Amino acid sequence: MTVTDAAAAAGARPAGTAGGPRRHEHWINGRSHAPGAGSYFATRNPATREAGDEIAAGTAADVELAVAAAEAAWPSWAARPARERSDALHAVADAMAAATDELAALEWASTGKTAGQLDVEIRLSIDYFRFYAGVVRAHGGRTIDLGAGAHTYTRLEPYGVIGAITPWNLPLNQASRALAPALAVGNAIVAKPSEFTSPSTVLLARLATQAGLPDGLLNVVTGTGPAVGTPLAAHPLVRKLAFTGSVATGRHLAKVAGDRLIPVTLELGGKSPVVVFADADLERAAAAAALAIQTNSGQVCSATTRLVVEDAAHDEVVARVVARLEKLQPGADFGPIITEAQFHKVLAAFADAERDGLTPLTGGSGYADGPGAAGQYVRPTVYADVPVTHPLAREEVFGPVLVTRRFSGEAEAVAVANDTEYGLVATVWSGDVARGLRVAERIQAGQVAVNGGPLTNDTPFGGYKDSGHGREKGLEALHDYAQTKTISLSLGQGTP
Repeated sequence: MTVTDAAAAAGARPAGTAGGPRRHEHWINGRSHAPGAGSYFATRNPATREAGDEIAAGTAADVELAVAAAEAAWPSWAARPARERSDALHAVADAMAAATDELAALEWASTGKTAGQLDVEIRLSIDYFRFYAGVVRAHGGRTIDLGAGAHTYTRLEPYGVIGAITPWNLPLNQASRALAPALAVGNAIVAKPSEFTSPSTVLLARLATQAGLPDGLLNVVTGTGPAVGTPLAAHPLVRKLAFTGSVATGRHLAKVAGDRLIPVTLELGGKSPVVVFADADLERAAAAAALAIQTNSGQVCSATTRLVVEDAAHDEVVARVVARLEKLQPGADFGPIITEAQFHKVLAAFADAERDGLTPLTGGSGYADGPGAAGQYVRPTVYADVPVTHPLAREEVFGPVLVTRRFSGEAEAVAVANDTEYGLVATVWSGDVARGLRVAERIQAGQVAVNGGPLTNDTPFGGYKDSGHGREKGLEALHDYAQTKTISLSLGQGTP
């Protein structure tokens, strides 16, 4: 059975749920662990609004057990040669690949994503473990030439226990993105997935243990941010945090980490621009702009939700985008808004826009009938020429909503692209490649694609400004999850 088949079958009832909702416990020290307080909370499938599985409601006591297990496990893991850690990560990837159907069913049950989206995310999740399994064998410290009288070199050493707090929009993918490099350099992990989409992360930990990852290296404690996330960040044995989520929660965790003087990788929100010059391939640019809000229904922090187009081409590009979006069907081409609170937040943004006199060219509502009405689906939406001061133009909606703005000339294009508190990604489309690169270098964002340039697991990812700091993906993630130590040996020759 393929991922597509598994997701389709799960549309009726996810695999393994014939007897009713399952309970997903914590995963601590290599085994399933019931919550100390004995509490669980229910989930539901946003594609159908049907009741889903029950998730363990963790507390600080559960965090304590998980951190203790991680603290006991990491020294022997860090002492292993890179080759052995590499082999272990490859084994985890193999186990994930063999369990693709089960992972897809769990992801669908909590997110309602389309089969195509599930397929992409699971393949990328597996690839993180493959990538860092390979990289860690080829990448280490360096030697520094201080002359014939010394041998000086650097080492990448782990922090020890890492706290990883991951969001609901890309649960397995975001967990894998943090866990793979952190484990590769010798750390142990306590992961806190979103309480809305925890099951696939718990299964990942189980698969990793079954694949031979030592007990205690990968622990998962499920629950809410206040009950689990904050105690995890504040725990004295946690030496680094990695967080993906909202700016507000990022600020809170940064304060907790700052008080403890520990580093934190923050991957936060975005209001990313797609800049289109009139001489660009307008069909490709329009297709990319439409895909940005179709993918995961715009619930991606790196989605390019501001369409910034040169005056002469604005109306044509917008018309092409609208035509593409109006062909899309809920459940087949795009998934639902994953949480109920976010669903109502997107609908409230539409209501506020209507109140302020803004009319969408397409979309701007949920579904009153048809397949979309069964779940938390929102119509892909475009608002043209939105005033720069309006919240739609400045705030992250985190839904399938695109706003447009015009520009005239290269300087204005850069100014408009940078007119945001965020700086996560951007894309530039231009028939003049030199201009495309000039603009890309002047945009204040961590990743910029020119004319559809690929951004993959190999390329470092992270933000400027309110989009956070630190880098995930690529070689840079190894450095973010490791400490650099310098060792210098005098060889007894010359002056030290």
